[in-house]
Amino acid sequence: MFRLARHGLRWRRPYSSVAASDIEHFKTFLPPNAILTTLSPSNLASSELDPFNNDWMGKYRGQSTTVLKPKTTQQVSDIVRWCASREIPIVPQGGNTGLVGGSVPLRDELVVSLANMNSVRSFDPVSGILVADAGCILQSLTDYVAPHNHIMPVDLGAKGSCHIGGNVATNAGGLRLLRYGSLHGSVLGLEVVLPDGTILDQLTSLRKDNTGYDLKQLFIGAEGTLGIITAVSILTPPSPQASNNVILALPHFDNVQPLYRTVKRQLSEILSAFEFIDRTAYDLAVKHSQGRALSDEDVEGAECFVLVETSGGRREHDEQKLEDLLSSLFDEETPLINSGVLSQNPAQFSSLWALREGVTEAVSKEGKAYKYDISIPLASFQTVVDTTREHLRSKGLLGDHAVKHVLGYGHVGDGNLHLNIVAAAYMPEIQDALEPFVYELVASYRGSVSAEHGIGAMKTHALHYSKNDVSIEWMKKIKALFDPKGIMNPGKVLE
Repeated sequence: MFRLARHGLRWRRPYSSVAASDIEHFKTFLPPNAILTTLSPSNLASSELDPFNNDWMGKYRGQSTTVLKPKTTQQVSDIVRWCASREIPIVPQGGNTGLVGGSVPLRDELVVSLANMNSVRSFDPVSGILVADAGCILQSLTDYVAPHNHIMPVDLGAKGSCHIGGNVATNAGGLRLLRYGSLHGSVLGLEVVLPDGTILDQLTSLRKDNTGYDLKQLFIGAEGTLGIITAVSILTPPSPQASNNVILALPHFDNVQPLYRTVKRQLSEILSAFEFIDRTAYDLAVKHSQGRALSDEDVEGAECFVLVETSGGRREHDEQKLEDLLSSLFDEETPLINSGVLSQNPAQFSSLWALREGVTEAVSKEGKAYKYDISIPLASFQTVVDTTREHLRSKGLLGDHAVKHVLGYGHVGDGNLHLNIVAAAYMPEIQDALEPFVYELVASYRGSVSAEHGIGAMKTHALHYSKNDVSIEWMKKIKALFDPKGIMNPGKVLE
């Protein structure tokens, strides 16, 4: 279990805990089914709050006594204004699918769940601009815009449960960033409840608005530390008229970079994803029935794999480009790949993606995972994985009863490696061996300790490995300006 003392978490001042009198106040503007509390008078068992107090990996656990589920922005404002007057700390929570403890309480903070704020406010099928409540599930929004021939610009493995507000609050990257960029570019406007209860309406649906400071950017990736995002205006791109994918087996990791260069040159405008999977990650996905893209003969001698996706306007054109690519790869004097499988129908297309997206679930089935979401130069992906493995071996921690696997997979197009250490159980000696070793290793490449999952509670102590003192000082000044009482998601992002 994660321990607060390990990373030196400290409250800046004594906060107030939620009391029975606070519950009575919340009842004046929230319906009974929007208040979940173990405080009297209540018959609610503390275990019923477990989904809100625990992250999905079972690594972080809070002791919140109360969860509020507002349905309107005004209700969120009323909650926050009351908490500001009482100095009650707040944890905004969406789908709670994060990996760094950013959306769960660390002590007994009040949890404000956005799950009931799940309406689409508007959609313009001409411009593709969608305005939706923060609690809308990403998959639901994907399904909503699909009949209008649009797609969401972000795609995540947790799309069936994560919320768009949480995606924006953490600046989630995901599988489509190579083609559609980050949420800093896709999000056009936000509605945010500030830490004093004020509603900041920046919910523009304009593509161009060059009037002063772009305030919305401060909340994208702030993880709820500057305010609660209640609605999002986002640009959805047109659906591709044709999508194809291919999985390729490579004999050596050294072939990934020249392969990526070749693929970019030959596929150019239709390339939408280029995903890396090392051999251990692939084998675990197959072992735990996440899919089998290649035969045993095809994977023999393969050190790693890449999944390439194309999204274009005409199937025949795109398929020809892919076939030309494969022909050129096999025709080289020293082929960059051993084998490859090109999807032939929608079912095979989904099956190939299921293999890549299923790595996360396979890891969770294999054991307890230490997950490091990092940005480093592509050429260093395998070196970082191998160096971490050898470091754990030197500490005597590699084995079935300690660390079972060290693996890597991720998004080649944006330099994002997911370094996973799979252990039999969470153990202090493993944690001590990994940190600060991993962060120092990342810093040696001038990388980022968080590529897309955020800082949360997990990496507050490691922020200085990616941000210098001046940057951190100005982050603290911005936090103090917006949230002088420090009630908004305390203990996250900044120590």
